[in-house]
Amino acid sequence: MLTLIEGAEIFSPVPLGQQDLLVADGRIAWIGKGLDVPANGPLARVDGRGCYLVPGLVDPLAHITGGGGEGGFGFRTPELAAEEALRAGVTTLVAALGTDSLTRSPAQVLGKVREFRAAGVSAFMYTGSYHLPVKTLTGSVESDIMLIPEVLGVGEVAISDHRSSAPTHHELARLASEARVAGLLSGKSGVSFFHLGDGRGALAPLRALRDETDIPLRQLYPTHCNRNPWLFAEAIYWGKAGGWVDLTASSFPELLDDGERLAADALVELLAAGVSADRISFSSDANASLPRFDGEGRLIEMRCGQIGSLWQELIQACAKGVALETALSVVTSNPARALGLAGKGSIGVGQDADLLLVDPDTLAITRVMSGGQWRV
Repeated sequence: MLTLIEGAEIFSPVPLGQQDLLVADGRIAWIGKGLDVPANGPLARVDGRGCYLVPGLVDPLAHITGGGGEGGFGFRTPELAAEEALRAGVTTLVAALGTDSLTRSPAQVLGKVREFRAAGVSAFMYTGSYHLPVKTLTGSVESDIMLIPEVLGVGEVAISDHRSSAPTHHELARLASEARVAGLLSGKSGVSFFHLGDGRGALAPLRALRDETDIPLRQLYPTHCNRNPWLFAEAIYWGKAGGWVDLTASSFPELLDDGERLAADALVELLAAGVSADRISFSSDANASLPRFDGEGRLIEMRCGQIGSLWQELIQACAKGVALETALSVVTSNPARALGLAGKGSIGVGQDADLLLVDPDTLAITRVMSGGQWRV
């Protein structure tokens, strides 16, 4: 079956104007105007006039098997459903373990990733865990990346956090190097995805990797960069030097009493500070535990990350004056490039047909296509 979406205003994420788009065999086959199609052919027509047509969202961090437990077993967060992701406009995501890598495992994550794929979501995963030595599927980061198609890199490795394993510079260098080489050999990104906590070290461990090793800067992907003032200040310099800056969208305005910034606000500040828009991404941290600790590390409150936060923060960013194409790039093309997903995050001939129809007045998502099929 062919699908022709007619007359939508297309953002690739850059604006392409009002055009038609043809989907065939799960990919974008043609973009233009006036396609001559036989009247009796196997074609489904969708009227896109009066709508924006944008790429499906790419989420670089989701805890689809749940997470947490920092307050005990009664605080474990639930698994994410594929339908929730699709309804939030997320057509591609990368899953990771959270703090708990004992009662949850990489094998569980892989099984859940394959469940998501069966439901139409392009799901991938990081091998590894918060703590070093990292947990893997086959015995090493290198073989996981090289031999398991769904594994893109290693993560979410915790640094500058009281819950981390306090990894040394040499341990991090070895880990990132192993992931990098495995990525080269398998044609993947081999990215190292780092959880940044509230520790005063902030980005110092990654600066050391940048300055004291030959690991390319693009291999180091730090997240939660908007969680406190000192980390965010360092993230500005990191981004201006060409590093990736990932902002967590799952924040709660009523809890921002420790200097944490909402992702939309942080995006505005990064752009104003001169960080290139193509180095910034949002991640949802979906279904992660979002604990608050007091000054002595005792749990105060626990909340759960929301997959819908990606699109909500995009809307907020646009309301604060960020151009739609810029806000879109932060949740589509930028994370796709960081993760080495060439077919994702943009609209163009040959790209995967992961598409959202959006109401231009409210920016509400009205239809979701993933893999060439309407899912919502």
